[in-house]
Amino acid sequence: MAYELEVWLFEQRVGMLSLVHGRLSFAYAPDWLKQPGAAALSRSLPLQPQSFDDHQARPFFAGLLPEGQMRRLIAQQFQVSGQNDFALLDHIGGECAGAVTFLERGKTLPRAGAADDVEWLSDEKLIAMLDELPRRPMLAGDDGMRLSLAGAQDKLPVVVDGSRIGLARNGTPSSHILKPAIHAVEDSVANEGFCMLLAEAMGLRPAKARIHTVSGRSFLLVERYDRVANAASPHQLVRQRLHQEDFCQALGVVPEMKYQNEGGPDLGQCFALLRGVTRPSAPQVLRLLDGVIFNALVGNHDAHGKNFSLLYGDKSPVLAPFYDLLSTAVYPTLTPRMAMKIGSKYKFSEVEARHWEQFAESAGLAKAATRKRLQALAAQLPAAARKLQHDFAGNAVVAQIVGLLEQRCALTTKRLASG
Repeated sequence: MAYELEVWLFEQRVGMLSLVHGRLSFAYAPDWLKQPGAAALSRSLPLQPQSFDDHQARPFFAGLLPEGQMRRLIAQQFQVSGQNDFALLDHIGGECAGAVTFLERGKTLPRAGAADDVEWLSDEKLIAMLDELPRRPMLAGDDGMRLSLAGAQDKLPVVVDGSRIGLARNGTPSSHILKPAIHAVEDSVANEGFCMLLAEAMGLRPAKARIHTVSGRSFLLVERYDRVANAASPHQLVRQRLHQEDFCQALGVVPEMKYQNEGGPDLGQCFALLRGVTRPSAPQVLRLLDGVIFNALVGNHDAHGKNFSLLYGDKSPVLAPFYDLLSTAVYPTLTPRMAMKIGSKYKFSEVEARHWEQFAESAGLAKAATRKRLQALAAQLPAAARKLQHDFAGNAVVAQIVGLLEQRCALTTKRLASG
């Protein structure tokens, strides 16, 4: 027996996702293929009349779902197998990353904008919701809530209007991602908030983020770059979706293989992808180079293929704003291995000048220009970090991050000089 879900992109039905004998299958709708402006869901799912089998379809569709413990808890909530991508998309695939929505056959896309499509939260309800998230990720099972975001960290799509925070229901696009503290990771909110602001101060154009505190509980609010104000009604809360996909989805890599040492993308593949889909590609490539250098110097060892994305607009795709910037290297209990190698090295402490040259060669970059940019960022980053640290006065984790990046910048400058 086949089970089917209609796949919508923006406000149009573009195809059908099927589950046949436990395997996914996807086919574009013939009417969609005939449209002059038809767009593909993913670089890994090009427009074609033939259907895609499980091996071809799963990287994109499974890549929309939460991972790890979050996924297991959501599956338990709906009494489905944690391995059943189709059932999970059926239950929570209403508001995903990008512009994709999943609906039962014959149902129409909900029209967002009604007054009751956003439930504004009092401080008490917000705190109660934060307490509930670890047990019930994405508030799975709540009436009108079909929310899905990739990743293993607790997070929740919300609507922010000034000082108000609300839950989007009935298909209403959210405006922000709320990220509470990570259990067992000391002061992760300040860590990520500092790193995101530091990236912005360095001109890396990350997603806009700010720390918000309610009744002594702090969390991060990250503005969604894949949601924009409606051009026709810019003052209304309802936003338009923009489509996006992460690098693993674009390269056809399933989420459980997102790390390079598991078979996930390496930096050479990431740069090749960017060159292959963006026009002009040079500005996008240089932005990605800055992102790689920043992650290395600030100690973000979790910068894997799902933490970089393509954002699709009216013209060519672009490298999406950077997100999930967290200095993991300040925590002794977390791995010292980087998610993607620089040259032939996973550990930053082992990266010499020649490994940066190896990286440049594999990424198709000029060695001299890469060295010059690395030297520039290593020289500028400590002063920018110390200046920003004043806004986090007395925070021990931020002080550790500043100390770590100062050491890494000094070590990099020394090795480049001797190399």
